Amino acid sequence: MHAFCIIAGTAIILLILLDAFETIVLPRRVRRQYRITSWFYRRTWIPWRMITTHIKSPSRRENFLGYFGPLSLILLLGLWATALIFGFALLQYGAGEHFQLNNEPMTLGRLLYHSGETFFTLGYGDITPTSPIARLLAVLEAGMGFGFLGTVVGYLPTIYASFSRREVQISLLDARAGSPPTAAEFLARLCNRPQQLEFDQVLREWERWAGEVLESHLSYPPLGFFRSQHSNQSWLAALTTILDACALVIAGIDGLRSDQAKITFAMARHALVDLIQVAKVNYEPALPDRLPAEELARLRQSLAERGVRLKEGPEFEEKLTQLRSLYEPYSQTAALALLIILPPWIHPSKKKDNWEAGPWDRAIQARSLAALGRPRAQRRKMDEHF
Repeated sequence: MHAFCIIAGTAIILLILLDAFETIVLPRRVRRQYRITSWFYRRTWIPWRMITTHIKSPSRRENFLGYFGPLSLILLLGLWATALIFGFALLQYGAGEHFQLNNEPMTLGRLLYHSGETFFTLGYGDITPTSPIARLLAVLEAGMGFGFLGTVVGYLPTIYASFSRREVQISLLDARAGSPPTAAEFLARLCNRPQQLEFDQVLREWERWAGEVLESHLSYPPLGFFRSQHSNQSWLAALTTILDACALVIAGIDGLRSDQAKITFAMARHALVDLIQVAKVNYEPALPDRLPAEELARLRQSLAERGVRLKEGPEFEEKLTQLRSLYEPYSQTAALALLIILPPWIHPSKKKDNWEAGPWDRAIQARSLAALGRPRAQRRKMDEHF
């Protein structure tokens, strides 16, 4: 019995330390199939998703999903701490000798309590290790608990700094591609300008953003579950929009070179594919077509009305279809797994950007019209607009 406790305690401690090191410290993707962190997120995300399906309001549903990322991080750290405490309790039970003030016999439950107070360096002194091995284990556990708490303190600011950098660029996309962002809006607002360098600079910024997302989400996998500030924004939607826009530029837009678009497309696709592998998302074969023929025709017409002309002919459509096949299955499968709504290629009707909407807009507009002496019917029409 004692030998089993020693082996089990040692195995638990080593597994937890390895998993924490790979999740927090190791700055690269871990290809090992079985990991505690991966198991934890699979087992907690599934019931969270099931609860979400019973929430009817889209805004409330998105708010509820937004709790999962930060909460799961706290629960994961708690799981690691609990497992380490249990592992040291098993070691103390199997190899240590202790003295209790009231001379009660040592049980695994009392040693679990002793391990907890040692891990968090409380040191009440009601249970005292008496053998050299027990004292050594107590010192090791106290040092490990101190280091664990220090790692947690350093880990949380780092992951939130990465989240903040990710969200800044997503917020900038609001004025450039709409809310939610679409490739049609992105190209219409940027491509009808004469400066090729300006358009290339925007794509270059998104190339760098895709690289930063790849690095941060590989180093800190829980970031993939962190939702954006607005319900119609997400890192996956932004990445997909940039891929959509680059695919159209590469397929062919009159008067626009595709050199930078090819580089940005390659970086964005690289980020998307690698992040899907980290999340271990299962492939979904039956996926809807995001750009059927009638939508492509409407996209072409809408862009032409705003000064952006897509090339004609079957060569354009074949090239666009080939480019879409490189990333859309990954985007759509990830969206299903993470409960993220992918933006369309073009909005079915005109939508206001996030910056155009405010909680007081309707009241302010009605007050302004009343001050100008506008008739009530016109004020009602403006209310419907807002």
